[in-house]
Amino acid sequence: MINVIETLLDYIKNSSTDDPPPRPHIGETMGCWLYFTALAEEIPALETCLNTTTNSELLKLAQDSKNLAESQIDTLKKLMIKEGIPLPEIPATKPKSDPNSIPLGAKATDSEIANLISIKIASNIVMCSTNMGQSIRTDIGLMWLKFHTEKVILGSKIKILMQQKGWLKIPPYYYPPGAPHNSN
Repeated sequence: MINVIETLLDYIKNSSTDDPPPRPHIGETMGCWLYFTALAEEIPALETCLNTTTNSELLKLAQDSKNLAESQIDTLKKLMIKEGIPLPEIPATKPKSDPNSIPLGAKATDSEIANLISIKIASNIVMCSTNMGQSIRTDIGLMWLKFHTEKVILGSKIKILMQQKGWLKIPPYYYPPGAPHNSN
């Protein structure tokens, strides 16, 4: 079976004429800045999730999500510094705390945590797709493709866990007028 991603990457690498690459255009710059900001805001939220849940599977996915965000922000930071793109402020990290010390009225449920992580991943995927489509520079486009693929893989893992635990929020089904359907 053909590996679509590898084939696409080979095509992009072989069709590149960016020697040396031009300066990033305003769309590429804005995409980097916004995604960096999204990741920088996501990391403390994930730290809060890690401080809240005791579910081992959810802890692993929250940690994986945090590790991926830190890796992607590091890659972006290097590119942005190299290209002279100003870095946004980064919020402070959250200290570790005991999940059992959080009062029940203030504590997020595992379902809420999983859905928060899921929506962050979905938002990141959309941002990566948009930025990939706006990229003229091959190296920047490939970076967005890599980030997109990493987020899709992580998103599939959280979706599986959410389905297993009954945490997945499903919109109402659509039945076009005149279509047969069960009223269960």
